[in-house]
Amino acid sequence: MLEQNNKKKPKKYAGILAHPTSFPSPYGIGDLGPGAYQFIDFLAASGLNLWQVLPLGHTGFGDSPYQPFSAFAGQPLIIDIDYLKKKKLLIDEDFSTMPDWDPEKIDYGTLIEFKTGLLKKAYERFIDADYTDDMSRDEELMAKFDAFVKNTTWLADYSLFMAGKDAHEGMPWYMWDDSLKKPTARQKTTWKKKLANGIGYYNFLQFLFAEQWQALKTYANDLGISIVGDTPIFLAWDSADVWSNQELFLLDSKGYPIEVAGVPPDYFSATGQLWGNPLYNWKKHTETGYAWWIERIKYQLTVTDFLRIDHFRGFDRYWAVPYGEETAINGEWKPAPGLNFFTQLEANLGYHLPIIAEDLGEIDDSVIELRDKFGLPGMKILQFAFENPNENDFLPHNYTPNCVCYTGTHDNDTTLGWYTHAYEASKDKLRRYYSTDASDICWVMIRACFSSVANMAIVPMQDVLKLDSWARMNTPGVGEGNWAWRFKASDLSKQLSDRLLETSKLYGRYTPIPEKKDSEEK
Repeated sequence: MLEQNNKKKPKKYAGILAHPTSFPSPYGIGDLGPGAYQFIDFLAASGLNLWQVLPLGHTGFGDSPYQPFSAFAGQPLIIDIDYLKKKKLLIDEDFSTMPDWDPEKIDYGTLIEFKTGLLKKAYERFIDADYTDDMSRDEELMAKFDAFVKNTTWLADYSLFMAGKDAHEGMPWYMWDDSLKKPTARQKTTWKKKLANGIGYYNFLQFLFAEQWQALKTYANDLGISIVGDTPIFLAWDSADVWSNQELFLLDSKGYPIEVAGVPPDYFSATGQLWGNPLYNWKKHTETGYAWWIERIKYQLTVTDFLRIDHFRGFDRYWAVPYGEETAINGEWKPAPGLNFFTQLEANLGYHLPIIAEDLGEIDDSVIELRDKFGLPGMKILQFAFENPNENDFLPHNYTPNCVCYTGTHDNDTTLGWYTHAYEASKDKLRRYYSTDASDICWVMIRACFSSVANMAIVPMQDVLKLDSWARMNTPGVGEGNWAWRFKASDLSKQLSDRLLETSKLYGRYTPIPEKKDSEEK
């Protein structure tokens, strides 16, 4: 269960879900620069102690953080450009063609081309021993970079994978030259020499991300704010992890999946959902003591303080669909080693798992037993409580403390958008349940979330700002226009912060800003 001791009640958490891409920034996308620090200051001033993000990985086609190129690598698009300007790795002339960005929406096509160009210029200056621009070479930065490359175990395969994609004009790895598709040790060495510059570039990007992210995390933690991360259970087929660990996935000799992930037909879809991710070779994972998985979770818990695992039920049983099927209908449930896996994971970590189980959708008793065996909090979504006008587990009077209450998630409509389009029966039950006219529906739901017995209460930034459906982060099943929402610096007003502060105090979730120790004072 969540943080507690034997003498005190469990700590009450409250926070906001906001992905870094949504932060204010002059460069077309939210990043780890001043806008991120402004947001952390806003959380602290609001008496909040949680910040939840979506997966922080290097996104691929479709820009979804749930289909990254790596289970470990960070998102280069959120690297702070101002930092590179301060280091004089970028100069004013580099911004002469910068587009006029929409402050409320990301244009990924234009953004990727422009920001990648900046990052490549910064790297070329970084490795150019003759580049001075009236400054001495930053030897401290170079030393940190060298140490990062030497000590980051997953980096070599990731950077070779990305450089290999570039060398093959972006094609997925299973369509590459045979000598790189499944290379021997000698072939891998040859490719590393051939692609040395590209490998160095991706090493540089991950170094920048790690430096900037850890600085931001330290800043948040010092203000009493913990970060909730997110990790997808399955990986993209075209990812560094699948390419470099093919034996850990159910692939044929040519690198194609034998079976793929999805979910079966249900109330919402007559044909189910066909995700297409390759499935794990759990037999091989078991033989290795789950070494890859344990490394993955351990690393993620250095990046964030808590970790939400998407599609938790897949550790109990998963829906396996033969590769080539057009729908998920012809799949079957197969067992996964959930009990054994989490037992070994907890033993390796040496402490209770700070994991949130995404237990939404069709959940049976065995999934609940697995979740509860390890004291993992599940998720409660207030929108779901009223979509069903009958008695249901999402209504707050049915909660137990060891859960996380949300008004909605990244996959839901905003609360205002949801309520606007809800059935009248749903609206009626909500109004009667909270004895309200729902004229300020977003804050009715925020107060409901904060006042629940849930140990954690988290609300999307869109609900805090009372935004309609245009600000929705993701619409499942829709391929375009997702992951693009941003807010403006002016949205983080003192009036809004004061309202959150009052609410967090009212429901016992307030966390004062920690006093600095003498050694921490400047």
